Amino acid sequence: MPIITEKQNNQKQVLTLNELSKRKVVEHNSLITSIAKMDKTPLKMFELAVSCIDTENPPKDNTVYLSKTDLFAFFKVSDNDKHSRFKQAVEKMQKQAFFQIKEEAGKGFKFKSIVPIPYVEWTDYHDEVKIEFHREIMPYLINLKKNFTQHALSDIAELNSKYSIILYRWLSMQYNQYEHYSVKGGRRAEQVEAYRNPSINMQELRTMTDTINEYKDFRNFEKRILKNSIEEITEHTSFNVAYDKIKKGRSIDSIVFHIEKKRQADDNSYKLEDQAYQADKKQKEETEKELVFQAMESKYTKLLSENFLIGMNDIMDTATMAGLQKNVYPLYDELKELRGLNGVKDHLSYVAIKQEAYSKRNVAKYLKKAIEQYLPTVKRQDLS
Repeated sequence: MPIITEKQNNQKQVLTLNELSKRKVVEHNSLITSIAKMDKTPLKMFELAVSCIDTENPPKDNTVYLSKTDLFAFFKVSDNDKHSRFKQAVEKMQKQAFFQIKEEAGKGFKFKSIVPIPYVEWTDYHDEVKIEFHREIMPYLINLKKNFTQHALSDIAELNSKYSIILYRWLSMQYNQYEHYSVKGGRRAEQVEAYRNPSINMQELRTMTDTINEYKDFRNFEKRILKNSIEEITEHTSFNVAYDKIKKGRSIDSIVFHIEKKRQADDNSYKLEDQAYQADKKQKEETEKELVFQAMESKYTKLLSENFLIGMNDIMDTATMAGLQKNVYPLYDELKELRGLNGVKDHLSYVAIKQEAYSKRNVAKYLKKAIEQYLPTVKRQDLS
């Protein structure tokens, strides 16, 4: 039986499972950053129900209808015990599941605890499931003009951890803002890039994942919350995600995530030497010497040194200097053409501030990635 939702005129609209897989979940950012006091199954069920809301024509009685058949398919449940497990999940969702929402209000904050789905109705002889949202949750799901996030329901379906879902929603919120401001403008280039490389302090991350009193040893937190979730998100969703730990003193102070939309690409495309370069050792040595000489004469080497982005060890390393001259400095020339030398200086100042958030095992690769991410934003802003 197909999945159905209810329009304002109370006529039920038929949706096939294939159509459902293409649906989006749209939620206010306050809901994304709230504390989801629920397990994986209720959270996924909530996301599934939200995807059935027509934000332009919301149900007047806050009700959507799902098919048990397609509900089980969404959760990939096929065993004989699925009906009793569904009943248990619904009961747990209604008795234990709620969102803790924190919003700015006047000079402080307003705190709300909302049970999102207080009423679910089904029979053992019919395939239809009626799901009614709480009236207080609806403003976070409909009539959203700003500060909202849209993500793919199909991505949520593949995630098997509560923490993966929570982090995926938050990363989607950040990347949505990156895409929005990249096109619409209204933010400095550095601010736009920060949405693609968002930082969150540990206290906020623990609050959002509801782990203030759990996994207090960071090594356990990293293994169970961070690594497992990021691996699952990267494997099953439209994002490739990595992260870096930022220390303050001896403790981990914050986490910086790096988000990329998946696309066909050669992960090994960055190489200083191409095949011809490797084939002729003498030519390679001569070419490297010339590149190093040019790098030593370049104004960009001085700027990198002044910003502490390279040190004496880097300058003495011929492969590093050749890599900078061949792969990085031409991109700085492009930026100079667009924004002048001061534009290059501003970019390097920003990279110097953020440098702890990246791996610098290969400084040329690190700087190349930074300018490659920045240049498209500059070009889009110049076109707008």
